[in-house]
Amino acid sequence: MPIELINAPGLPVPAGHYSHATRAGNLVCVSGQLPMRPDGTHTGDLPFEKQAQQALDNVSTVLAGAGAGLKDVIEVTVYLVGVDHWKTFNEIYARHFGDWKPARAVVPVGALHYGYLLEIAARAWVESA
Repeated sequence: MPIELINAPGLPVPAGHYSHATRAGNLVCVSGQLPMRPDGTHTGDLPFEKQAQQALDNVSTVLAGAGAGLKDVIEVTVYLVGVDHWKTFNEIYARHFGDWKPARAVVPVGALHYGYLLEIAARAWVESA
């Protein structure tokens, strides 16, 4: 089965040695998305709520670039700097996903690049391969 490397239109090409996502058959794996703006500028100086919304928007953009959407997501991993933002993140996440509740893990971490307060990775299953 060939593996497709995906860099989503509308987001900057990753600076590191990775792609926004990979697709193998029906499985789409979204690399950890930081709350970087589509023009590549950083949001580390913004409040947590703005960072969380941007990171979730970036996940949605990558999913769209892979031919998937939020309803295709089967698993999400969230890396939060500390646990103080957990409740706020859960509220923003619930608004973003609506009634859809994929499996999820929230992992507290010490620090992320550029002063970011979260990073989000996801996996999706798309019926049309």
